[in-house]
Amino acid sequence: MRRLLVLLILTAGILRAEDSAQTDEESPYEQMQILAKAMQLIRQDYVDDSKISYKDLTYDAMRGMLDSLDPHSQFMDPEAFKSMQEDTKSEFGGLGVVVGQKNGIFTVINPMEDSPGFAAGILPGDQIIKINGQMTDKLTLQEAVEKLRGSVGEKVTLTINRPSTKEIQDFELTRAVIKVPSVKDAQILPGPGPARIGYVRITQFNEPTADELGKALDKLEKQGMDALVLDLRYNPGGLLTSAVDVCGQFLPPNTMVAFTQGRTPTREYRTGNRKSPERKYPLIVLVNYASASGSEIVAGALKDLHRALLVGDTTFGKGSVQSVIALPDGSAVRLTTAKYFTPGKNLIHQHGVAPHIRASLTSEEERQLLRARRLKEDGTKPPIFIDPQLERSIDALQGTLLHAKNDPLAR
Repeated sequence: MRRLLVLLILTAGILRAEDSAQTDEESPYEQMQILAKAMQLIRQDYVDDSKISYKDLTYDAMRGMLDSLDPHSQFMDPEAFKSMQEDTKSEFGGLGVVVGQKNGIFTVINPMEDSPGFAAGILPGDQIIKINGQMTDKLTLQEAVEKLRGSVGEKVTLTINRPSTKEIQDFELTRAVIKVPSVKDAQILPGPGPARIGYVRITQFNEPTADELGKALDKLEKQGMDALVLDLRYNPGGLLTSAVDVCGQFLPPNTMVAFTQGRTPTREYRTGNRKSPERKYPLIVLVNYASASGSEIVAGALKDLHRALLVGDTTFGKGSVQSVIALPDGSAVRLTTAKYFTPGKNLIHQHGVAPHIRASLTSEEERQLLRARRLKEDGTKPPIFIDPQLERSIDALQGTLLHAKNDPLAR
């Protein structure tokens, strides 16, 4: 009981600093007394004394508080926080399946390339209904992610519902170390005509992404690239700073690419200074329903600032800000603190970013595209596949280049 009183005193000190922010008649002290009383009763009477340490009860209370706010806020114990930090460095252990909650169902946003999930044929939009036989409808997002992760070499069985075919199937996957190079397939696209159209694909935004992109663009420019297709399809996002730096490859320094609004003051995100010249050639950004978060920041900024045409489908619509705050014991809180807006003041969250030119893939075309990528990663020559979205992008760039050639004012 004495430790509970100490907890109340310490908490009261924190709450006292927040008194000026209270706008209603609710008393934080009364609510903390109720929480402390509940903790006291649990420690006194609960049948299983292996579950009632102060640490366990406090961590469980924190998880409950954060999980009840929205699908993206969460409490991370020290191990989970360390794992999250490792994710941003492009290497971690797991299945390589990026999941989120859509309409309350755990849904695959994207299977990362070079991962067990990608190799097994899991698709964006697949719904995870069981993990190792356990139903997921009672799990929080954090609990589901923790079950997907574990020791390298261990097997995990996912029961998947595929809405497009109404098929339920089990996938047995083996956890592996996931290494994720984020910039892929940099090339000059083959095709008729004199225009040399480049192509680069970004799979996610992590620490080295902007540097990797810069090197890829330098290489393509030395090959005489006239225009570029930047493919952000199936890119689930990642580090905001990385997305801003990617925008900086195509925009002048100190250009605002996004801003946030919440209970805290508005914050603007601007491009930094660059050593190399600004890349001014025509640009198309390919997006689809699985382009989320950082992908939407890049697409929305380049669209609103008239730097690129967008081709594809409206993006996912994940535009809320999660601030990660470390706590003294090595744990952390990921808290939704604001929502992202594009430079043109368009809200991303639950709206997405719409393309200039709508071009969609059928379910069969999407399967062929992802299968071709899997075979290529395995070193197998994929069958010939005509990507309608990419073809539409090439047509638009060829038209832009032809117009610029014939119109002196456009040069």
